[in-house]
Amino acid sequence: MFTFKSRGRRQAADTSPERAASEGSGQDRLEQKTSKPNGSSANVEERQKKVTTIFCLTKNEKEFYVPSDESCSASVATRQKQKRAVEIKEECTHKSHRRISQTDDMKAFLTHQAVCENCEVNLPGFSNSSAMESTVDNEEDMYRDAEEIEREKVLLVCERGSTENKLSVAPEMDIVEYCQKEWRGNTPVAKLMKKGYEAVSQKFACIRRVRGDNYCALRATLFQALSQATEQPNWLHSEDLMLLPEKLLSKYDWIKDWQHRGKLGRKMREIGDEIKEYLGLLRKKWKSVSEMKTPMEKQGACNELFKNEEEEYCLYEAVKFLMLNTAIELYNDNKEGKNVPVFSWLLFARDTSSNPKQLMNNHLNHIGHTGGLEQVEMFLLAYALRHTIKVYRLYKYSTDEFITHYPNDPEEDWPVVTLITEDDRHYNIPVGMCEETAV
Repeated sequence: MFTFKSRGRRQAADTSPERAASEGSGQDRLEQKTSKPNGSSANVEERQKKVTTIFCLTKNEKEFYVPSDESCSASVATRQKQKRAVEIKEECTHKSHRRISQTDDMKAFLTHQAVCENCEVNLPGFSNSSAMESTVDNEEDMYRDAEEIEREKVLLVCERGSTENKLSVAPEMDIVEYCQKEWRGNTPVAKLMKKGYEAVSQKFACIRRVRGDNYCALRATLFQALSQATEQPNWLHSEDLMLLPEKLLSKYDWIKDWQHRGKLGRKMREIGDEIKEYLGLLRKKWKSVSEMKTPMEKQGACNELFKNEEEEYCLYEAVKFLMLNTAIELYNDNKEGKNVPVFSWLLFARDTSSNPKQLMNNHLNHIGHTGGLEQVEMFLLAYALRHTIKVYRLYKYSTDEFITHYPNDPEEDWPVVTLITEDDRHYNIPVGMCEETAV
């Protein structure tokens, strides 16, 4: 509010003769004009009185009036209260809309992360009307920053999710229900997937979803191999296995560039000791599960193992190192003119893996970090674990490649693990009707 006061001032008389002579006639006219009792023009005496002119500015209009001091003060106070009430209401409405927008954005963000990690995160829903009402009525919401409130809610959801969704392989779910949930449309792709799942359901009743963090191929294969293990493989029981890290590091110093999740910049001796520890853990867990009597016990042990992220990722590093050892053997055998499987030619025909060193640097080191297993590397995984990996490739339904075996011509005594994929990138586990032990 701005207040301007104007006061009439009588000009001081100039005593100079020249001034008096020049203004004489004007003064006479002014005296004659002011001597008139009433007229249509404004009264000069009234204009010469001291008056207070107050301009009251509001948000939507400007008013001009000349009230008394007391009435002006009361009016100003009333208008200040009204203005403050309007501002508070508008601010509350703005905050409520911003909270709704931020909640939707955060929910979309958390939902995307949940999909990547195969976990479900639910945020409480808000409607525009309920949010506005609760904001106006709730004094805390009125004076607290909306971002702070939403940040606290997100932290609570994340903390709850971190304790509830650690299982890397989800519980069993009916495979038909899973298909109906994931593929609801009638597009050509959806129809193809439905037919593929229907074909798989003739063999398996359920499916277990695997966390999709670029370890899914290793995770699904190792989970199946352990949960079906009846004995510890001879190659895993051999003492030569524990000497393997030291042996390879002594011949190939480039293995010092081996990268483990969260552990970079280590010395060669540290790398050798760590890999030896990982191989020992793999041997220990495999032996422990294989000695269990019933499938339920094996499944329970695997569930617990794949909740423990520290041990789980150590097992993956052990498997990756076994893949590197297998690749070195195949590469050397090919150079010496020995027979090697066809996939070995394809593996080293790539520009990014023309030798084992490039394979490690450009592919194996990235598994679980920025990429998963490519199809040719599924063959390498099968040879490293000496298991046949049977995969239902749903997008290849009604073709000869719908069921693919890695490798194509496996050894007869190799156990079989069965996986399911929709795109050759992410793998889940079919379970339920039978356990396959041979192709």
